[in-house]
Amino acid sequence: METTIHFGTDGWRAVMNDRFIFGNVRLVAQAIATFLIKEKRSSQGVAVGYDARFMSERFAQEVCSVLAGNGIPCYLPARDIPTPLTAYSIVDKQTAGAVMITASHNPSEYNGMKFMPWYVSPAGPEITSKIEAELATLEHNGVRAASPSSAEYRNLVQPMDTWPAYARHIGTLLKPPQSRHRVVVDPMYGSGRGYLKDALADRGASVEEIHGWRDPLFGGSSPEPSAESLRELSERVKETGADLGLAGDGDADRFGVVDRDGAYVTPNQIIALLLWHLVKNRGWKGPVVRTVTVTHLVDAIARDLGLDLVETPVGFKWVGEVMREQGAVLGGEESGGLSVKGHIPEKDGILANCFALEMVDTAGASLGEQLEVLFKKYGRFYNGRANVRVSEEAKAELMKRLTQDPPQTLAGKRLVEVNRKDGAKLIFDDQSWLLARPSGTEDMVRIYLEAHTQEDLAALKQALSKTYSALLPPL
Repeated sequence: METTIHFGTDGWRAVMNDRFIFGNVRLVAQAIATFLIKEKRSSQGVAVGYDARFMSERFAQEVCSVLAGNGIPCYLPARDIPTPLTAYSIVDKQTAGAVMITASHNPSEYNGMKFMPWYVSPAGPEITSKIEAELATLEHNGVRAASPSSAEYRNLVQPMDTWPAYARHIGTLLKPPQSRHRVVVDPMYGSGRGYLKDALADRGASVEEIHGWRDPLFGGSSPEPSAESLRELSERVKETGADLGLAGDGDADRFGVVDRDGAYVTPNQIIALLLWHLVKNRGWKGPVVRTVTVTHLVDAIARDLGLDLVETPVGFKWVGEVMREQGAVLGGEESGGLSVKGHIPEKDGILANCFALEMVDTAGASLGEQLEVLFKKYGRFYNGRANVRVSEEAKAELMKRLTQDPPQTLAGKRLVEVNRKDGAKLIFDDQSWLLARPSGTEDMVRIYLEAHTQEDLAALKQALSKTYSALLPPL
């Protein structure tokens, strides 16, 4: 039985029928139960949600069996639900936390387990380290589980439907709809099906849904709302003359946006647009928080509007912490995670998509047209990203060189700062930058770049490849 289970940036994930098996799920559930008992919070109960992946409902039942076996009340939905709804259940039911069975945007062979404590954000290291410590000493025969047919299970496991409370809540954050827009939604066969459609219809939109049925294989690709994965959505938007195409990943905590011309609008661009909208059109006040991978267009907007900006490592647990403590107007990450002031400090693709509709509704202009306004004011920002397979030795050597002895010039740009908050982020004199982050679980380095022209972006990428050709394949 696998006991060396570790929580990454957003929980524990593994391949099903390899490490993600019932026995290991029960072990993690027992470790969470023991943690909550020691924290004297177990009587508050736990919400348990699950996504549309193969056997997710069975894994969720196993979690409930262990919680019930430890005398902990829990709440279980009748169908798979988005992670944002599971997170909001903590608020709705006033629980000690929530467990979500999901691997989010990962390929279909993966599943995962995420714990969100009473403060709603993904559990930070101060909690995951305690859960991992419980796991390290836990044996399989130390798991206390109640049979689903037992009176104990029936008394402690209650049904849960968070949607009505969640829908009312996000309605308090969004403006009343002013006009009727045509929208195509793509839940990517995941847990956002029906929910995203209903949320947008509540905003006054006329909504068509594609890929709106449960498919644990996600149509044969990863349920990640990238430009490549949303080609069918883009085509449908153009075919129908819709105003927007809106998508969510496998558990609907990330968003994907297609403009009325079929062009993909990146999460970086949506974060910048929404910051401008919330402050200039809605009058919201407070700092803004972003991860190290997010476009510096956000920084330019924040400076211009007199907002404090906080930068965090990658992972919404860090963003959520700042949102909780400082009341940030907006928190965002480049991979499609976003939340706003007054909402739960957890990423929410449903709410993000509703705000995309609100921005079009308020401006009376497409998102592309709104972006042009920002570009004229602050200049253009172009982003690139590459996941590069390398050996462990090459990965370690590359990070050592970039961190300790980075090049003083690259592509004719002078280095002015090395940011070591998460990996190595080299910032140059024209405010272009590149970031290298080593994967903690794979033989991979993730490279992020930003420049003010496409030519400069290509030159940075080429110069990085040339400088470290012995360690990196061509980018």
